[in-house]
Parts: sequence; structure tokens; C-alpha cells
Amino acid sequence: MVRRLPSLNGLRAFESAGRHGSFTAAARELNVTQTAVSRLVRLLEDRLGFPLFLRHANALELTVQGQALLSGLTDAFDSIARLTESVTAMRSGPVLTVGVGPTLAITWLIPRLASFYRSHPDVEVRMATGGATRPVRDDWTCTIRRDTHALPGYDAERLFPSAVVPVCTPRLASTLRSPEDLRNANLIVVSGMPNEWPHWFAAAGLRSPVHPAGEVSFESNVMAMQAALDGVGVAIAQIPYVSDALAAGRLVAPFPIVAHTSGDWLLEYRAIRKDDPALLAFRIWLRQEADRACQVGNVPGRANTNGAHRRSAQS
Repeated sequence: MVRRLPSLNGLRAFESAGRHGSFTAAARELNVTQTAVSRLVRLLEDRLGFPLFLRHANALELTVQGQALLSGLTDAFDSIARLTESVTAMRSGPVLTVGVGPTLAITWLIPRLASFYRSHPDVEVRMATGGATRPVRDDWTCTIRRDTHALPGYDAERLFPSAVVPVCTPRLASTLRSPEDLRNANLIVVSGMPNEWPHWFAAAGLRSPVHPAGEVSFESNVMAMQAALDGVGVAIAQIPYVSDALAAGRLVAPFPIVAHTSGDWLLEYRAIRKDDPALLAFRIWLRQEADRACQVGNVPGRANTNGAHRRSAQS
């Protein structure tokens, strides 16, 4: 039997727009323009012969036909996703899914993965978006995050302490002689972490608020770290985010002051998975990499740590 299906792109555009109630949100999800989503939905409506949305000035309202189609499509796409995941899992070697925040993944974990693959070529490591905002999912093998304790029902292994340090390019660092000089610099901040700079200022002995020459705000640590590398200003960073850039001399820690925050970087997993061979291999390798990072020192380059590590706050 020949299936006479509408455009699958049109169905995807409609399902996303219906689920979000917005062409703009659907465009972000599908990584296309809002105009493209609107056009695909319009073509689908022409193909079906009836409208799927009532278009208001600032909102979309599903028609009766749209409601019926959306419910079935969402279930169908979810089924396709589950089927794809189950078929993918049928590969010959073990699969390890690690929930990890994007900044730690990009700046610390991924650059080290080649060494894991050299000793465990049969294990496939998959990265899932984890971190503070999405700490864990049941289908993940493990998660790496910062906290003061393990999630309920999970075992935790401490990797390294949580601590922050200011970083910038060597050129910008040459203009900074003391923490007070930061009043003449552009400070890079992450909008969701407003307390990290004040925490470091307190550790540096600057008890009064510091009013910098300028402040550049980003929504994520990934953007903030890239801005620091591009010389936009001085960023406050978790040490694993910048340890490789500091070791390579691309960034400098201009002051010998590290501010320890509450919590630690933890590797967490359910106890039932503890003896899984792929996870066991990953745990051993990850602890070795974390120990190596601690032995090298928290802040390579110009600055050194200012005291012993303490139990450290999730950010």
C-alpha cells in the first residue's frame, strides 16, 4: 500500500508550533526562521484543506482539527524517538551516557576523551545536557555536577572542589597589579550566577561593593569563557572551565587568590549501576584525570591557590 503522507517537514513545523503555541518558539527549536515555520504550516493547511491555527496578534490558537492532529503527531514523534533510541542501543559495544553541563563538557571533559577511547575503544560515550538546571535523567548512566551532596538514591564520588578565580588574556592581565585595579576593567558576568564576583571580592579582602568601569553580561558560562578568551574583559570562572586555557597561556589568573565555594564537583550514579563494566572503566579514568588536574594545581600560570580545599555551592 502506498502511503500518501503530507510533508514531514510541515508536520514537524506544525507539531512544534502547536506544542509551543508560537511560530517563533518552533523556529528556535527547529533551528529555522519563523517565516519558514509559518510557510510550512500554511502549505500543510493547504494540503489538508482546512486551517490548523487561528492566528491572533500575539498568539496561536489551535482549531478543532489542529487539536486532533497535534495530539496524534506528538505521540507519533515520541514513538519514533523512542524507537530510534532503542535501535541505536543495539550496537555491539557498551554505551555510556553522561549528563554534564555544556561548559564543563566543552572546556574540560571532551578535550580528555581521546585518552579514554585509547584504553577503552569498545565503549561509546554519549554526552547529554546536564548540570544544575537538568541534574539527572533515569536513562543516563551517570551525571557530573556541582553540589554539596549526592542526589537522593545516588552514589557520589568527589572529583575536585568547587572554586572560582578571575581570568583574562595576558595582555589585559598586564594592566592589573592588584584586585583594586578591577575597578578600571570590564567585568564579565553570567546572569544566572550573580554572587560569584562578590564571593571572590570578599575572599580578596574587598569588603565594599566594587563598581567596575563596565560590565558585560552573558546567559551562559560558555559565552563568558569565550568572551574572556577574546579579550572582552575579566571573567570569574570555575577552575575546571579554564584550567587548560591557563596551562596553555591563552588565559591568565592575574591574582593569587582562589575563592572556594560550597560544594564539590561530583560524579553521581545509581548504586545499581556501580558494577557496570563501562561505568567502572569511566569512573576509574575520570578519577585519574581529576587527580591529575589537582596535582598540577588549581591555577597554573601566574596565580597559586591560597589555602587548602574545603568542602564547597552549586551554580
